[in-house]
Amino acid sequence: MSDKVRRGSYRFFCIVGVVVSAGLILEMQRAGQMDIKVAVIFVLLGILILWGFFEWQQNSLVIKRQGNELKTYRMYIQPLEELTKEIRARQHEFDNHLNAVLNMHVTIDKYDELVRAQSEYIQDMYIGDSRQLIALLKISDKILAGFLYSKVVASPGFINVNLQVRNFEIISNISEHNLIEIIGTLVDNAFEACTKEMNNVDLILDSEDNKIYFEVRNQVKDMNYSKMSKFFQKGYSTKGTKRGLGLNNAKRIAKKHGGDITVELIYIENKEYISFKVEI
Repeated sequence: MSDKVRRGSYRFFCIVGVVVSAGLILEMQRAGQMDIKVAVIFVLLGILILWGFFEWQQNSLVIKRQGNELKTYRMYIQPLEELTKEIRARQHEFDNHLNAVLNMHVTIDKYDELVRAQSEYIQDMYIGDSRQLIALLKISDKILAGFLYSKVVASPGFINVNLQVRNFEIISNISEHNLIEIIGTLVDNAFEACTKEMNNVDLILDSEDNKIYFEVRNQVKDMNYSKMSKFFQKGYSTKGTKRGLGLNNAKRIAKKHGGDITVELIYIENKEYISFKVEI
């Protein structure tokens, strides 16, 4: 028997039990057979049925939440394993590059030429990307690390993602399932808003005083506060009809856990960015 059928059957029998008990009380009262003892028994029976129903309802919610957490764990533990493998592979590559740099003096005699060649070689190694991946691996919340890694590697090739981890110890009361739902919504929106001309996205993760701070910045053009004030309205979207539920839902989840999501317009190196900040 499926969980859905089991839940339906339990609710049905609880309702039938309460209705039958109430009907018997009324019928005995009409027949003049009702006394205080019988009434107390029926009332206690009704309370017991209702208590069992609500207790079962609470247990179902706990089981559902645990199921969501387990599903989230299974979904993002694989990307975390892939991240570990990639770091190990890049470490091997880095060792080879380091040996190449150290041995350049064998073929280059002049000091100025040696310095220039080493600098150019190091710039071509793209160490910055490796540092971002290593930072993810150090995060205490491994599920969040796997999730962010999956987002970074799946981002369109024309997008420049700059990930900053300012605190590796991530502590918060919010469940990983809800946290990922919030962050995923913000990251997806930032990626969708990018174009080949405006393709910079900054992801900033921090934690302090048992709270998580996450900021997503992406380049925009001709943005104004009138548009920004509508972002969290249910049903509002710049992407067409039947959209606009993501940000509204993300803000609702954040507030439910004592947090909030704010938005502001900022300028970095003469470029216009929209910034979404989460604090939970």
